[in-house]
Amino acid sequence: MINEAERAQQLKEITAKFIKVQLIGSIGTILVGLALYAIFGAQGNAFHPLLNDTDVAHGMLIVGGVIMVWQYATIIPLMKKRVKLTKT
Repeated sequence: MINEAERAQQLKEITAKFIKVQLIGSIGTILVGLALYAIFGAQGNAFHPLLNDTDVAHGMLIVGGVIMVWQYATIIPLMKKRVKLTKT
């Protein structure tokens, strides 16, 4: 059994990790959004020339997807740990 000070410290650490993961994960979300725009919306007339290249757009989609998968794979255990600490 942990005391309240240790529990508060662990919750603070989990919150800090959660924020860091969310900030890094937002990059993945932006990449996926831009890639989807480049692939389906731009029709060869994107606001940046790199988005007109399908290889770049597909690469952005893959990298962004990998970052998003990492984000969720990291957040889910953190959320479980936080729920466990707040329940007891």
